[in-house]
Amino acid sequence: MKSILGIGNALTDILAVLPDDSLLKKYNLPLGSMQHVDAQTGNTIWADLKEIGIQYVAGGSAANTVSATSILGMPSGYIGKVGDDELGSLFRQSQIQNGIKSNLLVGTVASGRAMVFITAPNADRTFATYLGAALQLDPDDLKPEYFEGYDYLHIEGYLVQNQNLVRRAAEMGRERGMTISLDMASYNVVESNNVFLQDIVKNYVDIVFANETEAAAFTHRPPREALQAMSEMTDIAVVKIGKDGSMIQRGDEFHFIDPWPGEAVDATGAGDTYAAGFLFAHAQGMPLKTCGEVGSALAAKVVEVIGTKIDIPRWKAAKTEIRRLMGAEAG
Repeated sequence: MKSILGIGNALTDILAVLPDDSLLKKYNLPLGSMQHVDAQTGNTIWADLKEIGIQYVAGGSAANTVSATSILGMPSGYIGKVGDDELGSLFRQSQIQNGIKSNLLVGTVASGRAMVFITAPNADRTFATYLGAALQLDPDDLKPEYFEGYDYLHIEGYLVQNQNLVRRAAEMGRERGMTISLDMASYNVVESNNVFLQDIVKNYVDIVFANETEAAAFTHRPPREALQAMSEMTDIAVVKIGKDGSMIQRGDEFHFIDPWPGEAVDATGAGDTYAAGFLFAHAQGMPLKTCGEVGSALAAKVVEVIGTKIDIPRWKAAKTEIRRLMGAEAG
């Protein structure tokens, strides 16, 4: 089976379901955004969230994706950097449990963490992220042997705080003939790094994933037109439109993918798991429509739980649905 390597910010998600948006206002966090914070602010927010009640879950966009591909049975690896602390140990142990071959380097500061605010009525996610040791991952850390033997390279857009790192990873993947996918990250990240991302997508990326706000920030167009524009830059473009489904385009081939049934309580990780299902199916030569359906089926499971970790009963159900989708196509 084809294999996948992810590279991203190794973060632990600190999840809190908020009764209202007062904390968002307190810290000037726009709904649905991802904002970087310094260590002091991060600690203050962490203390506030503890009073509400929190969960700790190993996260990070690319790490979430390769965790899901690994559980699906696709050989999966990861490159990231953590601190020599409890959160770093939690992250490392999660990767081991999920069967990921990690190149998890150790930095000189605390492990990164993403404080995740989950708000009603749509289970919207707002992030206050302290990158910590993840920010110390740099181009010189990337060893050729980390990339050997992998067929896919999945890059998270959140890495663009270090543009040289993203470019070097993309270059190393391209040199080895890897299929390169990019998940756009957050709309404000896209807005701040648009010129760079345009260059990376046009010159290195084979598959690009974006939600509707990210696609709008990237192209300054509504979702369907944004998809068309993105498909002209790369081989396969995917725009996710939340509860309304997703759209996929390759050249003149277009597919609308209906949303999979599911009762959303937390949208954290939905895009990451969609990418995992899509790439898993793509690696097995499935048609684009099937790839999108597998992604949608998997994403519907993660939104039913708090955090990014699908429980065992839902994994069993997801695998059954995915086998049916892919088996029907193969048949």
